[in-house]
Amino acid sequence: MIIAVWLPLVMPLLAVPTARRLAESLPPRAAAWLLACCAATLAACTAAALGLLAAAGALRLPPVAAFGHLERALPGTDAAVTVPAAPVAGALLACCAVAVARRALRHRAELRAARRTADAHGLAGDLCVLPDAEPDAYALPGRPGRVVVTAGMLRALPPAEREALFAHERAHLVGRHHLFLLTAALAGACHPLLRGLRAPLAYALERWADESAAARVGDRQLTARAIGRAALAARTHAAAAPRPGTAPAATSGPVPRRVAALLRPDRPADRPRGRLLPVGRRLIAAALLACVAFSAAGAVDAAADLHQTVETAQGEQPGR
Repeated sequence: MIIAVWLPLVMPLLAVPTARRLAESLPPRAAAWLLACCAATLAACTAAALGLLAAAGALRLPPVAAFGHLERALPGTDAAVTVPAAPVAGALLACCAVAVARRALRHRAELRAARRTADAHGLAGDLCVLPDAEPDAYALPGRPGRVVVTAGMLRALPPAEREALFAHERAHLVGRHHLFLLTAALAGACHPLLRGLRAPLAYALERWADESAAARVGDRQLTARAIGRAALAARTHAAAAPRPGTAPAATSGPVPRRVAALLRPDRPADRPRGRLLPVGRRLIAAALLACVAFSAAGAVDAAADLHQTVETAQGEQPGR
């Protein structure tokens, strides 16, 4: 256990840059799913490893051993490592739990506040227009989801570009992209290295919505102009009212890079031009799969080893 339990804690060192590199060569939708699943899996393995370390050390304490009906001390020669590591792991696990809970509660509070603001103004279908002069637009998730846009943004765009902007935000709602962003935020609370996946995930989600909007309006250049004009309007005016942290918006992220992707005629939406050859892409995918597999296998192996050790200390035959 003492070796396997550390794998989930160190694997993000390799997995995060590998996932970022691979996501650059994938279509936006596939890249978003890849990054979100990697973040969730690695975060779960990190939490499991910290919990196992804390449990292994705690079971060596007499009160905890008596509570667990252990007839003898835990066998093994790793006490010199697990005992001092246990309180550190326990403290880190508690910090992770508090950070995750606080982030989830803040997400809920932000959505409620934004919905109260939207409910106070008129609706036209799924469209909510705020009277603010500052240009802004974002997708507000919920039941039902809404596209929130300010009067300033409506004045900044001609009618055709407004429709492209609305199509972009509706794509966020249909794809439930706020859950992807929330997953990355919660994963980053479990392991600081996983915060490096949030920016590429946000970019992939915006590119996913860009391509959906372009397909919906049937004009990639119009969509590119709408996104560029909306981002320019939002950045040359005073900040609008705060939006929820996980509410996607067309004006966020590296807009010039997104506009360039939309204006590239030789790059279909389902075949992004990556800098990787197919062989290189497969090698990087294999390396990422190995990192995630080693992380999960380390947590499972450590859990099985701890279970067998506890059974031995309880005077039972392992496997019974």
